[in-house]
Amino acid sequence: MAKTEFKGFSSPVETRSFEKGKMDLIKIGGGVVGRMTLQPGWRWSQHVKPVVKTDWCEAPHFQYQLSGHLHVLMSDGREYDTHAGQVHAVPQGHDAWVIGNEEVVLVDWSGAGNYAAS
Repeated sequence: MAKTEFKGFSSPVETRSFEKGKMDLIKIGGGVVGRMTLQPGWRWSQHVKPVVKTDWCEAPHFQYQLSGHLHVLMSDGREYDTHAGQVHAVPQGHDAWVIGNEEVVLVDWSGAGNYAAS
């Protein structure tokens, strides 16, 4: 029988910090869940790309956006905006950046385990 688990981001097992952002990770139910906090001015291609050394973000995301406004550019040229209160699935091969002066906070159930890992 599976056991019941309760965990919170106030006690992450790991925090990956990068310029203008961070990813807090918790391990639960055999998986990894991340909370990403991105400050105004953050852009993946400027602040995470130098850490991971790939042309595009290769982490697929399945996430819930708690706050802020994010713009996403896919490697095939498609673009879209995401906002607080939305759930979105973003495949690998993208860049993204914060729009405006509000931080973006996301809870990510897919891709968090290897995000911004050097």
